[in-house]
Amino acid sequence: MQVTRIFDLLSHQLQNFPKEDAVCGKENGVWAHYSTTQYIQKAEQIAYGLLQLGINKGDKIASISNNRPEWNFLDMAIHQVGAIHVSIYPTISEADYQYILNHADVKMVFVAGWELLRKIENILNSIPSLKDNVYTFRNLRGYKHLNEIIELGIANPAPKQLQEIKDSITTDDTATLIYTSGTTGNPKGAMLSHANLLNNAKAITPIIPVVADSRCLSYMPLCHVYERMMIYAWHYVGVSIYYAESMATIADNLKEIRPDVFTSVPRLLEKFYDKILSVGHKQKGIKKSIFFWANKIALEFELEGKSKWYKLKLKIARKLVLNKWKEALGGRFSVVVSGGAAIQPKLSKIFYAMKIPILEGYGLTETSPVIAVSNFFKDGIKIGTVGPPLPGIEMKIAEDGEILTKGHCLMKGYYKAEELTKEVIDEEGWFHTGDLGQVEPEGQVRITGRKKEMFKTAFGKYIVPTVIENKFTEHPMIDNILVIGENKQFAAALIVPEFGDMRSWCAREGISYTTNEEMITHPQVLAKFKQLVDRYNKFFGDSEKIIRYKLIGYPWTVESGELTPTLKLKRNFIIKKFEEEIEILFN
Repeated sequence: MQVTRIFDLLSHQLQNFPKEDAVCGKENGVWAHYSTTQYIQKAEQIAYGLLQLGINKGDKIASISNNRPEWNFLDMAIHQVGAIHVSIYPTISEADYQYILNHADVKMVFVAGWELLRKIENILNSIPSLKDNVYTFRNLRGYKHLNEIIELGIANPAPKQLQEIKDSITTDDTATLIYTSGTTGNPKGAMLSHANLLNNAKAITPIIPVVADSRCLSYMPLCHVYERMMIYAWHYVGVSIYYAESMATIADNLKEIRPDVFTSVPRLLEKFYDKILSVGHKQKGIKKSIFFWANKIALEFELEGKSKWYKLKLKIARKLVLNKWKEALGGRFSVVVSGGAAIQPKLSKIFYAMKIPILEGYGLTETSPVIAVSNFFKDGIKIGTVGPPLPGIEMKIAEDGEILTKGHCLMKGYYKAEELTKEVIDEEGWFHTGDLGQVEPEGQVRITGRKKEMFKTAFGKYIVPTVIENKFTEHPMIDNILVIGENKQFAAALIVPEFGDMRSWCAREGISYTTNEEMITHPQVLAKFKQLVDRYNKFFGDSEKIIRYKLIGYPWTVESGELTPTLKLKRNFIIKKFEEEIEILFN
């Protein structure tokens, strides 16, 4: 059958590769497996219930939840009744929730549990369209529950009415509003159609080496367009989806599930590698020497052109050390798909040396999301690039270096924001990404920075801060760094240490302290960071070198406001929050 609407994925899976574990979630220590048939049944029952509650085609239904099978059931039900799914990050501020729920005219909202419910309780009365239509995925006293809608649907099946609505839905109808988190101003709601998401999902499936009995572990939020599109892709090829319990349990879940494929952002891969290195630092004698010899061999990895002598050393390194690293991550990976930010080349080398190839992709919410991605075909992979553009997507580099694109994945526009849409999509239909890039001779795309983040010093020298930041965060002792210096005489930085690694290093050096603040002011720690800054400054020209810097005494997180839900730096927020410290740096 043809898959032209998102809900068609379920019939397609049932017809071609019915699963006993189509979607799976773990709660209270037990995995719950839902077959394709059960998945279809749940989605239809919820759809019948929504019809009974008066939901019409084009209505907006929001969800605020962690990853769980119920999210999928609800998502498919919303699409079947022709409503629009507004899937919202569970980590944004109360003000952003209020803005999105009002701006999208949301009629119903589904919330995971108490923790997320408390974040919106105070604003519910300020959202007229919502009335009292608040439901939970967990059964909470005083609130309506998803099971009530399922029971309503069971009691009032309406297959003929539902089929008529499904038949009226076209591939170009809006399927979802995804509000971009952004770093400034109010979030913008990108309108994505069924075709936008499905064309992107179908385009990436020939690239990823998975089959119908493959397993995926999913931890990235389903409200993020990247993970959501990948979930639809897994439905399309029949991959079983297992949702990680939380960020804290990923390592354990990897060992339990032993997945074949994993979608990630570079930050988590960096954490995995840092944890591996911390294990190595605890080794003694010959074991420690072999560990870091293998690490050195892995860092020298190249896709081609290495000598027979290197290949022999790599084979030994894999047998003695690298295979154990892979086993710690489940041991069965055929590929990791990385997106959301640039991955450090050294990280790609480490994973390739472990026989876990990384396919790095690039895109935006507005492009559904993938514009380009590495692949295993000719000239498909070049470490340091995001691969060639996907089939069906046009891309070009503007005179100022900005990446422009158009094609079947481009959004319909921003909801209720025609002028904002015109700002990013020009009269010829080109979407201006705001990213800077270049095309390699073999056709791969290399991202070189963010146009808006690039700044000019007082001497007229342009600096792309992300390039410097990506280089500095290669070191396991640096968790985050913000480079600043617009209209200043030099570049400076706020540096957040990786406190887990710092504590281990301090223990090895015999440094005593009681708090993080005390740690980062210790003379030996200050000397260590001066050494690190001096080392990484050598990679840059005089105008790009970090002349002064400030160590920050706590990690930057989504909850504390410095990071977006996709773990990018909220530059303007950080600059305002650390205004006094920055002023001192430049005085």
